[in-house]
Amino acid sequence: MYYIIYGALYLISLLPFFILYGISDFAAFIMYHVARYRKDVVMNNLNIAFPEKTTAEKIRIAKRFYRNLTDTFIETIKLLSISEKAFFKRAEMDLDACNALAAKGKNIQFHSGHQFSWEYGNWIIAKKLQIPWVGVYMKINNQALDKLFYDLRSKKGTILIAAQEFKTRMHKVFSMQYSLGLAADQNPGVPQNSFWLNFFSKAAPFVTGPDKGAIKNDTAVVFVKFVKVKRGHYRFIPTIITEHGSSLKEGELTLMYRDFLEETIREHPDNYLWSHRRWKWDYQPDYESKWIDKTPPLSQR
Repeated sequence: MYYIIYGALYLISLLPFFILYGISDFAAFIMYHVARYRKDVVMNNLNIAFPEKTTAEKIRIAKRFYRNLTDTFIETIKLLSISEKAFFKRAEMDLDACNALAAKGKNIQFHSGHQFSWEYGNWIIAKKLQIPWVGVYMKINNQALDKLFYDLRSKKGTILIAAQEFKTRMHKVFSMQYSLGLAADQNPGVPQNSFWLNFFSKAAPFVTGPDKGAIKNDTAVVFVKFVKVKRGHYRFIPTIITEHGSSLKEGELTLMYRDFLEETIREHPDNYLWSHRRWKWDYQPDYESKWIDKTPPLSQR
């Protein structure tokens, strides 16, 4: 099955971009107007994030989001056959400052959100960063698809670790110099063990691992902004937050990350994965000990 799926997608990847983007436009139309794929989730998320925007403005963001979502899948398929020269015309990132940290012997923890295109971001960091690049990913239930994406994401040297295996493999990874990529806006599975803080206009839980890991391992921390320059072209902008994660207090990094993520999303609201339920959990009084924000929960006002 793997070779059948790979062969079919590889043939599709050979199509020129203008045809692939025609397919993407059609797929986005079907997802939004016909299948209505998670449309209620998308619009509810936009209502929470942007209560000040009109309905027309939020619909416009939603439609652009669906096109960016289908573009990302199409561009990922294109990676099966794209040349390195063509790829670097479409993705740019200045990692000189990060490589200078690596040259000092520092481990680096990269934080980003679920923005497009994470597959391009993975490739460019794996190729240009001068220390091992570790990516944490979620396994796909379909074994053939899981192997295809594993092979694609590791093609430029990324060391991939499934989230389900991270606790058992982390000690080996952390025994050498490393850089670690984290989509730190992943919705926590256990809300009562998470950090709670305001995110846009409603309280939301954030996973604690990135914050605690940076302190425990004294990693340098870098936030990465994804910018869609134009269709199929991306700029990834790294910002060094600290060279010494151990200098931060518990929760401090998560608060800085929240501010960074909100700013990034407001700048390019259609380039964020609105189809995941970022506000899946409601804040409960029992979570008070996990509240790290300076202001009280907005959802209770």
